Amino acid sequence: MRKLGITLFFMILILMLFGSIMVLTASSTYAQTKFNNSYFYFYSHIQKVLIAFVALVLFSAIDYEYYKYYSKLMLFGGVVLLIATLIFAPSVKGAERWINIGGLRLQPTEIVKIVLFIHLANMVDKKGDLITDFKNGYVYTLVWILLVAALIVLQPNLSNATIIIFVSLIVLYNAGARLKHVLSTLLTLGILGFSIMLIMPHSRARILAYITGISEKKAGNIQLYQALVDIGSGGITGLGLGNSRQNNLFLPEPFGDFIFAIIGEELGFIGGVILVLYYFAIFFVMILIAKKTEDKFGRLIVLSFAFLLIMSAYVNISVAIGIVPTTGIPLPFVSYGGTSMIFLSIAIGIVINIAFSNERKFSQKILVNLEN
Repeated sequence: MRKLGITLFFMILILMLFGSIMVLTASSTYAQTKFNNSYFYFYSHIQKVLIAFVALVLFSAIDYEYYKYYSKLMLFGGVVLLIATLIFAPSVKGAERWINIGGLRLQPTEIVKIVLFIHLANMVDKKGDLITDFKNGYVYTLVWILLVAALIVLQPNLSNATIIIFVSLIVLYNAGARLKHVLSTLLTLGILGFSIMLIMPHSRARILAYITGISEKKAGNIQLYQALVDIGSGGITGLGLGNSRQNNLFLPEPFGDFIFAIIGEELGFIGGVILVLYYFAIFFVMILIAKKTEDKFGRLIVLSFAFLLIMSAYVNISVAIGIVPTTGIPLPFVSYGGTSMIFLSIAIGIVINIAFSNERKFSQKILVNLEN
């Protein structure tokens, strides 16, 4: 278990370093044009990487058992933060997702995702076999899931709400919830979610822009069109690191959610496939940690964070290659940004602590057995 934790630590560190290099090459022209400093976004990103690294190390050292006692309080605070975001956050591109706290700009959704999964693991651990009972166990977990998802949908941020619901249901099923309860919930929320997508102007506009077709190159889908041109021009082996043509203001803000397009252009199809496989390798290591974790609370936390990571990566890459409409989900540990990377680092730190703690518990158990 300890080796798995150390492996995960270095895999994430490598991904952070790779992301920093890609942010530099993807943002240099845009930063030079806007700020007369080609390193502006790179320096900003590095600062956030350092904060994320400190968070990763710090939470690796904090005993995950402590979260049992404070998970409900933390989630309550997260819900308050989401409500405050809806009330006080300024609208950016039609969405209210960011809030300033003490000069620090945060996206509360990224915080609440982590806290929700910790509390769900705690609830399910305490309820035990009651999770199989819809009225006395399963429904209580749905209250928190739907409350958080609803507040996030109102921002509007339907993509993050969808990921939260999917990961939560995966956790509940692995905790022992009945398949018919999970599938009926998924079907009901799927119909409701699709209806909301068509009703809300923000999500409807994105869907219509996607359906219209990238060939028309309209304002709503120009970014997707340029991203596909970007990836296609990379061919099998790519144009070489730093040789992107699309980052010369053709692809809007290429260092953000569409950074995979720059990766595809510079590193080619091979580079893109290697990155996808790398994410699956991280996911596989986390799943191994979950399987080897003896207590249900720790196992469910690791499982939820593993699926959160892989689903976020999958959705981001799917957007970049045109499979799904634009969502605003960053590429984990690679895209430019702060809140997502910092709180994903906290999640990974918790997973590493679970791996280390269970290794220690296993060693202690062996010693006790030998003494007896």
